[in-house]
Amino acid sequence: MQVTINIPDRVARRWGESPVEVGRHVMEDAAIEGYRAGRLSHRQVGELLGLDYWQTEAFLKEGGAPVNYSAANLEADNATLDRILAQHAAR
Repeated sequence: MQVTINIPDRVARRWGESPVEVGRHVMEDAAIEGYRAGRLSHRQVGELLGLDYWQTEAFLKEGGAPVNYSAANLEADNATLDRILAQHAAR
């Protein structure tokens, strides 16, 4: 989807001099805020900005976005690890 927004020139220049540069910075700001608000996942941020997993990690870290990783995520990951280790030990 292509979205067009109108921004006064003097405001737009806060993000850059060219429309491409301004558009990129506006998308980056939207991606960080969408991630913070829980509207965008890590994967969606990467897709929006054309970044791989690690580039997305670095982008979010540089942008000061908190890691969306809850205690429930940790428990699920620990359970998965326990299952994998048990299967490996049984071999």
